[in-house]
Amino acid sequence: MTSLELMRPIRSFVVRQGRMSPAQKRAIEQLYPRYGIDYAESTIDPSALFGRHAPTIVEIGFGMGATTAEIAANQPEQNFLGIEVHPPGVGSLLKLIEQRQLSNLRIIQHDAVAVLRHMITPDSLDGVHIYFPDPWHKARHHKRRLIQPEFAALIASRIKNGGYLHCATDWENYAEHMLDVLTNTPGLHNTSAGYAERPDWRPLTKFENRGIGLGHGIFDLIFRKQ
Repeated sequence: MTSLELMRPIRSFVVRQGRMSPAQKRAIEQLYPRYGIDYAESTIDPSALFGRHAPTIVEIGFGMGATTAEIAANQPEQNFLGIEVHPPGVGSLLKLIEQRQLSNLRIIQHDAVAVLRHMITPDSLDGVHIYFPDPWHKARHHKRRLIQPEFAALIASRIKNGGYLHCATDWENYAEHMLDVLTNTPGLHNTSAGYAERPDWRPLTKFENRGIGLGHGIFDLIFRKQ
């Protein structure tokens, strides 16, 4: 059994049974069959899924989905696959997909580690976005952070040569950890001398605005697969 097969006995998330609005519940019941993809231990074909050949971007942990929907709306030439475990966020993004008629965005409600391992073909993704993941800021919880060497290696294996990984956080300690992990991930190369400028196409997120309000710095990291 390989290290990847043993990955993630410690999860980077806790599924919170937060209050769902009636509209979010309806969206999951009515729209997930149309825009959602059921988890399965078999790879998906983005060309068949979206009905076209186009660059495919995965976003891990899209929260309530506003940023994901905005990026997808502004880049109709690309396909986007959002992965999230929290039901209210899934319901929220499903509503946005329907409201904005986003034919280039689909959702998988499942653990991203399992999705990448079993559903995404190696060397197939043009990009991966991870924006403001839970920082697990207490030292005893750092082991729960999503960006760890094993997961970074898994992501790198799913990105094609020339593709990219874009992370962002407002926790400096986590940014330092991300920079160290990604710098030491074989195949990934930093596009900047340290942290990157926020690309114009990445909108300010709710968590980012909250961090700015608290006086936090914002740290973008963009690594390319070579």
